[in-house]
Amino acid sequence: MDKAQTFLVHKPTAHDSAPAQVSGRALYADDLPEMPGLLHLAFGLSTQAHAGITAIDLAAVRAAPGVVAVYTAADIPGRNDVSPFAGDDPMLAQGEVLFLGQPIFLVAATSARAARRAARLGRITYDPRPAILTIEEALAQGSLIEASQTMGHGDVDAALVQAAHRLAGHLDIGGQDHFYLEGQIAVAVPGDDGTIHLHASTQHPSEVQHLVAHLLHLNSADVTVEVRRMGGGFGGKETQPALFAAAAALVTHHTGRPAKFRADRDDDMEITGKRHDFHIDYDVGFDAAGRIAGLRLTLASRCGWSTDLSPAINDRAMFHADNCYHLPAVEIISHRCRTNTVSNTAFRGFGGPQGMVAIERVVDHIAAHLGCEPLDVRQANFYDMPGQDSGRRITPYGMAVEDFIAPEIITQLEASSHYRARTDAVAAFNEAHAVLKKGIALTPVKFGISFTTTHLNQAGALVLVYADGSVSLNHGGTEMGQGLNIKVAQVAADVFGIGLDAVRITSTRTDKVPNTSATAASSGSDLNGMAAYNAAIQIRDRIAAMLGEQHGVDPETVLFTPKGVLVGNLALPFADVAKQAWLNRVQLSASGFYATPEIAYDRAKHKGRPFYYFAYGAAVSEVVIDTLTGEYRVLSADILHDAGRSLNPAIDLGQVEGAYIQGMGWLTTEELVWNDKGRLTTHAPSTYKIPTANDRPARMEIALWHRGRAHVPTIHRSKAVGEPPFMLAISVFSALTNAVMAAAPGKGFPRLDAPATGERILAAIADLKARDG
Repeated sequence: MDKAQTFLVHKPTAHDSAPAQVSGRALYADDLPEMPGLLHLAFGLSTQAHAGITAIDLAAVRAAPGVVAVYTAADIPGRNDVSPFAGDDPMLAQGEVLFLGQPIFLVAATSARAARRAARLGRITYDPRPAILTIEEALAQGSLIEASQTMGHGDVDAALVQAAHRLAGHLDIGGQDHFYLEGQIAVAVPGDDGTIHLHASTQHPSEVQHLVAHLLHLNSADVTVEVRRMGGGFGGKETQPALFAAAAALVTHHTGRPAKFRADRDDDMEITGKRHDFHIDYDVGFDAAGRIAGLRLTLASRCGWSTDLSPAINDRAMFHADNCYHLPAVEIISHRCRTNTVSNTAFRGFGGPQGMVAIERVVDHIAAHLGCEPLDVRQANFYDMPGQDSGRRITPYGMAVEDFIAPEIITQLEASSHYRARTDAVAAFNEAHAVLKKGIALTPVKFGISFTTTHLNQAGALVLVYADGSVSLNHGGTEMGQGLNIKVAQVAADVFGIGLDAVRITSTRTDKVPNTSATAASSGSDLNGMAAYNAAIQIRDRIAAMLGEQHGVDPETVLFTPKGVLVGNLALPFADVAKQAWLNRVQLSASGFYATPEIAYDRAKHKGRPFYYFAYGAAVSEVVIDTLTGEYRVLSADILHDAGRSLNPAIDLGQVEGAYIQGMGWLTTEELVWNDKGRLTTHAPSTYKIPTANDRPARMEIALWHRGRAHVPTIHRSKAVGEPPFMLAISVFSALTNAVMAAAPGKGFPRLDAPATGERILAAIADLKARDG
């Protein structure tokens, strides 16, 4: 792979769907032509957070205009479950509801409006039961989805007692709605002999396939799931789409008619899981330079009513609670709280951002206590770089950090952003202004790449070469706007030395590549790119062997280039070579496979090597706040990110920018609010505020680190870029904390929770000003 020829890889190339998307020609599930007899679906939802169901009266629903059928759990022929693995997430409630908004019955009607109107007519009689809605209530009652977990090493108690300085603190971090542009949708089409074909907006087609098959008491081979593209996913389409796909499949199974479930945005936000919100407590001991000697970190998250992916998400929060910092004595305790709210789920970063915010808050608190520049404290706590050997290389989970390049990235960014001069300028501004206060921060990112559930680190691909030299490419990954398909196409095209115009990217389908893993964990290009490469290489080697025999040359000397296939002194068009291969009965199709090597993790002990490598980055953010209103703006962002040898710099730069803005939204404006009955009150863009174009910093300087190169043999030595840059936005939160401190100098470190809304900024300033000292 290191010596592999590259002509298209590492070049900035437009997204394959970009022209179709900007012109409105790109087809999504809802754009497919509607078949005759199509039924539209809606759920009847619980109005209680926790209650027994004593009676269900659906007479008015069945009598409503346009209604064709109504189904309850009793109509499910197989297993009433759409959970990823725990078996605790029924498609339709049976005997009990466990969160407000839980589906109880399913309506099929001749139009979406008729289905939604009818779904409001169901009369459910409840026996109300006590509901646990918050993390505090769950901890008080011992309500957990699994036993609390502990990770760490060293004698934390001794380190804390012996430390020259010691601090304790608390931080609340809110959740986040995925707010994908395309909502949850699934279209089921009946096939021969009871089979079903599903067009679903899902990051995990194989999981949807298996769950639908089990729900309908079919074999997996009887269900095909197809995904051409999604209008965003961010983790919200990893486990959540199974509910809607199963509903559509159930209706098709019973009626023999096609069925579409396109969730209304309000229902989508109430029914589907979010990023986990966290409560964090820390107790840290450190020396006069800010170097941490011991840390006890307690993480408690709201998981919701079922298990979903919460064990792995909370594990990853623990994995990333060190970020770039060596912790010689550390204990990380994780409580996974079961509540009567929607089950929280995967979201970009998968728990890592929450753990990283925690340690960055600790570092900011240390710097404020010592009166130090926070960047100096960060650098004092770094892991060893390659070539260093001061014993600062082992993570809390026992993995050696072998590729620690964060110091090089930070040194470069510190210089290019003029960070030190700007901190002086911010201090001067704050001295001169009574109402407006600025803050600035530079924070690093170290993010582990691989599924921490080891068996998920595998992928397959199918490559077909036709006699005219065109190539059909299929793989197990899904395209949700992140540019996975164009990257994999670049990889395959390079193998044959052909242009992208000769490569046709086809829909992800479970009947082409089976048993796929979700497109998640930032591993889409790593896994599927390598699988496609392996498939294409098989075909190329067969063609080279044929040409070697025909022309009397060593097949190893046959080169596939944009100038043609070079055989001795000949340059043959690839199309001609492909036709010759067909005429000579050379197999021109291949299935490729890849499994990530060298990873293993013992979850019972929380020790091992869960990650193949780390991706790094750093960001400088500068903000200004109005101390009278709490309003603020992010003025500028300077970002330097490590994408290894980027497969496609244009795509990767877009991912970095989008991730930073989405992370900024999580930590500033995106506030999820539930009332005391357990109802989500922020379930539409009128009340839930994602960043807009106006919230983008006026100046953004984004660059990929020019020395980037994976230290392990990834696909063309590239690195994952989907999730890691999300955490660059932690610099915004740290900068806001810095600005709040400037509003009340000498009053200590503020209590500022996330999201740092204008109200919270005002409250934090008021709290500081009310303190003695």
